[in-house]
Amino acid sequence: MSDIVPYSNLAKGTLLIASPDIDSGIYFRGIILLCEHGPTGSFGVMINKILEIEIPEEILNLKEIANTNVQIRAGGPLQPNQMMLLHSSNQIPDQTLQVCPGVFLGGDMQFLQEAMNASDGPHVRLCFGYAGWGPGQLEREFMSGMWFLHPATAHHVFEMIPDRMWQMVLREMGGKYATLSMIPEDLSLN
Repeated sequence: MSDIVPYSNLAKGTLLIASPDIDSGIYFRGIILLCEHGPTGSFGVMINKILEIEIPEEILNLKEIANTNVQIRAGGPLQPNQMMLLHSSNQIPDQTLQVCPGVFLGGDMQFLQEAMNASDGPHVRLCFGYAGWGPGQLEREFMSGMWFLHPATAHHVFEMIPDRMWQMVLREMGGKYATLSMIPEDLSLN
């Protein structure tokens, strides 16, 4: 019995965990929340790369946020100026796609302003850019060992410390993955 996850597990609500084979670039130790996957292709949002960005105050005043659960992420290399909202609110079903239990994609500026102004507001991740694959491309990358798969939860998306998430998820997966989680980031230090 092999411990290879079948690629049929490639589905909305799956975490794509970069394998150590990806040793540089934006996907290095990246974790992507797969938001859509099908015959026409796939897209997802990276959830563990903090983005330091200046957003014009007239668009979004991040200095006056009441909600401490709002954070910014580098969502991926495609359309990095496009903002995608990942959040924990089920209040706007007509605007959102449920990616996995407790995690929703979508929402307009009004929703965002209200979420930011509520001290008890939902978790919100402002993700700039996304990751995308053409038909069959993600399957090929997975089969070649670039990605490990793990079911996503709201805990992964909203509560894990971004720069520890890669190690933490691999440890959670156990077995050979837990061993991989101990690889130092810079192998020249070994």
